Amino acid sequence: MLIRHPDDIAPSEITPRALFDGRRDFLRHAGLGVGAALLYGALPGDAHAGYGNPSLGPLQKSPFSTDEKLNDYKDITNYCNFYEFGTDKTDPARYAQRMKTRPWTVSIEGLVHKPKTLAIEDVLKLAPLEERIYRLRCVEAWSMVIPWVGMPLSALLKQVEPLGSAKYVEFTTLADAKTMPGVNSRVLDWPYVEGLRLDEAMHPLTLIAVGLYGEVLPNQNGAPMRLVVPWKYGFKSAKSIVRIRFTDKEPVSSWTAAAPREYGFYSNVNPEVDHPRWSQARERRLGEFGKRKTLMFNGYGDQVASLYTGMDLKKNY
Repeated sequence: MLIRHPDDIAPSEITPRALFDGRRDFLRHAGLGVGAALLYGALPGDAHAGYGNPSLGPLQKSPFSTDEKLNDYKDITNYCNFYEFGTDKTDPARYAQRMKTRPWTVSIEGLVHKPKTLAIEDVLKLAPLEERIYRLRCVEAWSMVIPWVGMPLSALLKQVEPLGSAKYVEFTTLADAKTMPGVNSRVLDWPYVEGLRLDEAMHPLTLIAVGLYGEVLPNQNGAPMRLVVPWKYGFKSAKSIVRIRFTDKEPVSSWTAAAPREYGFYSNVNPEVDHPRWSQARERRLGEFGKRKTLMFNGYGDQVASLYTGMDLKKNY
């Protein structure tokens, strides 16, 4: 057995006290003891999970944040959907370090007055960075609470002055077969494409995330910039974005194209609409045993329900 002394441990490997206390309290109250502690260490990819990325501070605190208990950094960075690196939840942590995130540019084009191509360094200067603690609900009926770092997507989109004819925003992500082994698969037609209605994209909750837990976003979580739309299922939040295009037509999202009966364009969290192969009425929060009731719009109904006034949300799933 390897015994590591304090002098051998890098500061980036030491869990902040608040997080340590939070995890310890969870284990004590749940009565799980050693078994639960082992569960937390069961996922592979530990070499990529830890407080080791550059800090993004100081950060503004956001009034949009939930006060729910955060998920552990290891959970967030080791249990991911990022099919460009593989379909297993642990594949992104294993393989995403191959992806190069510098230099990185994003083109913003289509129905706009001032199309631009911005380097990620320019994007980071557009607005003060905020820490936003959002729930993330995945269509496979699991969820997390994640402390994202980013800025409202609207701060980026306003740079190009959309035309009045623009109704939708389409997002295209990196598809590099050399560094992304999943791109060689036929799971989806690459590159990955997602879309939002313009009012959804400009909503103050919609975030361009560049970090989490106060640090630069890990590759497996969508570095260097990704979308976060907290009232929609997680697959709507495109990772590693390289192009944003304004259009007057509804974009054909990758999952909608692959399985239109299962993944609609809107993909709002709606517990009353079952996935064809499972119920969406309940969800499992990572780190918890048992399931909890799924909230309409993932709990963000007060902020976003007005966007869908008069719409049939069972038909427009």
